[in-house]
Amino acid sequence: MRRRTIAVFAALSCVLVGLTACAPGGSGRPSVVVTTNILGDITRNIVGDQAEVTVLMEANADPHSFGISAQQAARIEQADLVVYNGLGLEENVLRHVEAAGESGVPTFAAGDAVDPIAYTSGDTAGRPDPHFWTDPDRVIKAAALIADQVVQFVDGVDSTAIRANADRYRTELEELTTWISTSFARIPAGQRNLVTNHHVFGYLSQRFGFRVIGAVIPSGTTLASPSASDLRSLVTAIEQAGVRAIFVDSSQPDRLAQVLKQESRLAVQVIPLFSESLTGPDQGAPTYVQMMRANTKAISDGLAP
Repeated sequence: MRRRTIAVFAALSCVLVGLTACAPGGSGRPSVVVTTNILGDITRNIVGDQAEVTVLMEANADPHSFGISAQQAARIEQADLVVYNGLGLEENVLRHVEAAGESGVPTFAAGDAVDPIAYTSGDTAGRPDPHFWTDPDRVIKAAALIADQVVQFVDGVDSTAIRANADRYRTELEELTTWISTSFARIPAGQRNLVTNHHVFGYLSQRFGFRVIGAVIPSGTTLASPSASDLRSLVTAIEQAGVRAIFVDSSQPDRLAQVLKQESRLAVQVIPLFSESLTGPDQGAPTYVQMMRANTKAISDGLAP
């Protein structure tokens, strides 16, 4: 009865905002709504053609600051399942997800379920780090759990097809992990030092043996800002560690990173990565696997002798 009431209110919301077909595609198919585009790609690999997958976050967006429309909020309320990152990542969308969950919509926080680690420095030290996707082994676990959620909560899907999709994708992710390890073998242990625009590669560092020297924004969110003393301290750390490159997210301005490059007495490159968002089809990282391959190549080229 509660789900029926939700559907009535959601339908009324669609009328109020002028939607002609609030259900995905107007087809009445099972609906899975996903907050971020990285999780959206992972979920689409699992779901295949068994249900409609709606991704809220556009390409090249910032997961910490993107917002949603009234139409998208209505889709969350109508979903058979909502998949979100959690751990505080979707700062402007979480309230909608929580409201849907309180109304009876099944929700799944992938980040909470994959053994999250905590930030070790900056103003978010001690808080859980939401950027688990930089470790493909954790994505393997998340993908399997998403498959479980789809089978359990999304009526009308073929569970055999979902499991087959999950097995195929697991093989692809296992091959990705092997390829990344081989690629990073080019970088001597003493040169595996990372400086990023904010703290985003803790999981990658743990998995593949890197050391995070610091971040331009000493925080786990792009919504923070560094002080002058933060930047001075980072310049000192860069010089002491002999850092060869600063890696910045392609969806974020690199102005502060360029300032650090100018302030440092070392020859430091500023190299863009696709760390928090997928791109459009022809922009280098339209899928999770392509994103990780592009980032691995950029890090290897930037740090290897």
